[in-house]
Amino acid sequence: MSATPVTTAIDAGVLSIVMNRPDKKNALTHAMYAAMADALEQAEREASIRVVLITGSGDAFTAGNDLGDFMSAPPQGADAPVFRFLRAISSASRPVVAAVNGLAVGVGTTMLLHCDLVYAARSASFTAPFVNLALVPEAASSLLLPQRIGHAKAAELFLLGAKLDAAGAETAGLVSAVFDDAALLAEATTRARALAAKAPNAVRLTKALMKRQP
Repeated sequence: MSATPVTTAIDAGVLSIVMNRPDKKNALTHAMYAAMADALEQAEREASIRVVLITGSGDAFTAGNDLGDFMSAPPQGADAPVFRFLRAISSASRPVVAAVNGLAVGVGTTMLLHCDLVYAARSASFTAPFVNLALVPEAASSLLLPQRIGHAKAAELFLLGAKLDAAGAETAGLVSAVFDDAALLAEATTRARALAAKAPNAVRLTKALMKRQP
């Protein structure tokens, strides 16, 4: 396992969060959720951070939760790291950009519904096999995914555990654009920096207006 399973850096107003456990396809542990929640909370506190960019290292965005870690210590209480992360990403006032660089399984797909801009590598794939594991979808995704891509396509992902490739995700509206694998991070970073250079209050208020329910 990487010595630092989540790395962060701030540059040009962009806080980058990298899931850095490539030997395990960036499967998420409690400690990784805590580190990502800490970073998102930092972004809320520091005015110099205007945009958050989330990606994975190696050839995966994330394979979802590390089942061994979760089975050995199931989340307990509202302050469990996974719940802190989900609250932080779903309520973030700063724009959140995702660069999906490979497989996105479970929370790797559902977290994207709380991101404002999602870019994918051509090799990316999206699955949400909750029912296959005798679970129900998390993070309001059973509401948000049908809203985003339509009921029929969402049902294939959730009920059948179907896989959506990058081109299909772009067509469905789950991702904003698809890039060659080698260009993905540079393209996403360029857009994140362009967003960070805009008037911050206008950006935050526009995001809030777009997320407001009628």
